Amino acid sequence: MRELFDEAAGQSPTDPREAARQSARPPQRKRFYQEAGVSEAEGGYVVVLDGKPIRTPSGRQVVIPSRELADVVAAEWAAQGETIDPLAMPLTRIANSVVEGVVDRVELVSADLAKYFESDLLFYRAGHPEGLVAREAAHWDPVLFWAAETLGAHFILSEGIMHVKQPEEAVRAARAALPQDAWSVAALHVVTTLTGSALLALALAHGARDAGQVWAAAHVDEDWNAEQWGVDEEAAERRAVRLRDFEAAVAVLAAVRPPTGP
Repeated sequence: MRELFDEAAGQSPTDPREAARQSARPPQRKRFYQEAGVSEAEGGYVVVLDGKPIRTPSGRQVVIPSRELADVVAAEWAAQGETIDPLAMPLTRIANSVVEGVVDRVELVSADLAKYFESDLLFYRAGHPEGLVAREAAHWDPVLFWAAETLGAHFILSEGIMHVKQPEEAVRAARAALPQDAWSVAALHVVTTLTGSALLALALAHGARDAGQVWAAAHVDEDWNAEQWGVDEEAAERRAVRLRDFEAAVAVLAAVRPPTGP
């Protein structure tokens, strides 16, 4: 079992895209257990395979803080056929990554996440055509207005890709709104790196935007180009892989840190 997830768990949840690329052809081993279930443990719940708790590649027991989340992770194991496909188990991979790479360094992962507040996707706008400009504004402006009004984080926008230095006060205000627990931080980091926007991830965590709105906002430019020039099938396949990881991160966030009102 450990070898199966060695590569995936070795990736920090701060870089799910690299993990997705490396797991494009994941090793598959024969299923070695009959049943997958959930048991209580100190600090939460563990997924058990024929009564034995799953562990990370380094041997750490994977303790999950929510029964709801543990049930979903167990369901991934139960759904495996004759062979085990790690790529079809995004929640298990996130759980391994949290235990291996986040629980002992929450502050470090939070700091890495907060770097996105300095160059967030939502800051850099198209200058033309008018349709794209309007669509970006429709998807992105509500998040920026929320950050300004609710968090006191007032960011500066730029046209094109020229870097603009953000006010330190805005970055600090946004960072102060990040969660403090390892599971939420890890989930938000996955969302951030998959969307290119820490502000979208933060809006999701605080209930200012839902998962569908966040995913659509992250792909405004891509969807616009597809409408103009047609869908790139390879790009669509890569997006589907990212969506699976995104949905897993959303599930983690919802289970351990239910969204609150703005």
